[in-house]
Amino acid sequence: MTIDRAELARLREAVDEGARSAREKSIKIDALGARNVRLAELLKDSRDQLESLKGEVERLGTPPSTYGVVLAPPADGETVEVVTSGRRMLLTLAPGVEPETLPVGTTVRLNEALTVLGASAELPATGVTAVFRDVLADGLRARVVMGNDEEHIVHLAEHLRGGRTTDRPAPVRPGDALLVDPRAAVAFEVVPKAEVDELLLEEVPTVDYSDIGGLGAQIEQIRDAIELPFIHHELYREFHLAPPKGVLLYGPPGCGKTLIAKAVAHSLARAAAVSRGDDVGDGRYPNSYFLSIKGPELLNKYVGETERHIRSIFERAREKATEGNPVIVFFDEMDSIFRTRGSGVSSDMETTIVPQLLAEIDGVEDLRNVIVIGASNREDMIDPAILRPGRLDLKIRIDRPDRDAAVDILGKYITTDLRFDPEEVGGADTEEHVRTLINRIADRLYTRDTSSTYVHLVFASGRRSALHLADLTSGAMLRNIVDRAKKLAIKDIVHGSGRGLTTDDFLDAVDAEFAENTDLPNTSNPQEWARLSGVRGERVVEVSIPNRGESA
Repeated sequence: MTIDRAELARLREAVDEGARSAREKSIKIDALGARNVRLAELLKDSRDQLESLKGEVERLGTPPSTYGVVLAPPADGETVEVVTSGRRMLLTLAPGVEPETLPVGTTVRLNEALTVLGASAELPATGVTAVFRDVLADGLRARVVMGNDEEHIVHLAEHLRGGRTTDRPAPVRPGDALLVDPRAAVAFEVVPKAEVDELLLEEVPTVDYSDIGGLGAQIEQIRDAIELPFIHHELYREFHLAPPKGVLLYGPPGCGKTLIAKAVAHSLARAAAVSRGDDVGDGRYPNSYFLSIKGPELLNKYVGETERHIRSIFERAREKATEGNPVIVFFDEMDSIFRTRGSGVSSDMETTIVPQLLAEIDGVEDLRNVIVIGASNREDMIDPAILRPGRLDLKIRIDRPDRDAAVDILGKYITTDLRFDPEEVGGADTEEHVRTLINRIADRLYTRDTSSTYVHLVFASGRRSALHLADLTSGAMLRNIVDRAKKLAIKDIVHGSGRGLTTDDFLDAVDAEFAENTDLPNTSNPQEWARLSGVRGERVVEVSIPNRGESA
């Protein structure tokens, strides 16, 4: 069969047209596919947005959740006892809530149907504070005192329990402040009592009796009165003898009253540690306490606050003493707060403060292992009811040192390890040089001549007398003399004119101390000045300062 050229051309054109049409359709198909992909992505985004909006609508429409506090652990694994909005209820646990994650005191979240949905990881941060008294017999509840001084029974959170019903040590002790939810009646945690702790120094001083010079007789008295009953309590019980409740250390200022109180605390702490079998090599006794109370720190302008602080102090002392530890309650400057009632000297605040102290000392609660020590240089201003036997039983006067006592005190500060001038020491033994030096200082201090006359006194009878520097020497003054001499020696070394301590440094320090104190006596009230200075006996009516070199 023969095809002409025209027919062949038509066929070729038809094929080309079909190819063009196929290409155009392919392009349209690709465009429609891309459009479908875009539409699918748009639909997916729309679906996601709808799901998000649906979740937001559901979240906004969810009823509010309430919170409660667990009062008892789940017993059957399905229900738990909870208090919410002041109501005690037995609620069902939601699926997935493990019963062991709900101890007593746990805060739980509840839905509208009051089903327990889960536990909160944090304890309540707010509430009221209450003072812990003791744990009840079941070991699950405690007796606390709220701010209105009323006792309440509350549940203890699981982590606060211990002692009676478990093998764990009790994490809460009498006198501690607890955070309590009053509506749920649950105690959650122990909070610090900052206002009381500021007044207390709960540590044992490192002062030993060997560090105190010139007070051997007084130290023996106080050791017999305080340490013997503690160390040999069986003998005291056998003889039906009660240990003293307190001691008053009185006398002129700067003579070692506070130092003795610290040494007593240190010695008692050491005796207690030895009796327990503790290691006493490092000189630290963490289970004994020295509560140092500065009288003026107790004063508060609000009525009843000072009395409350006194109660808190003795509560803390009893708390520490219940563990068998010796506790020293030391009132420094006791006359500043426990003055004679009705004297009219102050605002008569002591009419309530003194009875509060008396009630604490001889109240119904036993002060076992608690010893009250007071220090004062104006014992005549302390209320007599405090000083009677049965309260501050022992009164020890810490008097000014005589020459032998001054030598002993100086020996505590002038030691062989100090740097002395080698030319003055020469070939002599250092210990011999120190003894000679101390004796020369004592001779200068206790010389009674016109150069050492301090003040002239006129007594009510007309008799006249003179006080010398020796009559007004104190342990604090002796230490200050040694410090002055050391400063003079350092100054000479810095200027290149000295090589160490010399006898002249100490004698110059004695003269400087005397000259400084000569201008200080207060002669406006002779009798008050005489008491403060330790002058006893006949009433002083006049005090006059002599000129240097004037005859006594």
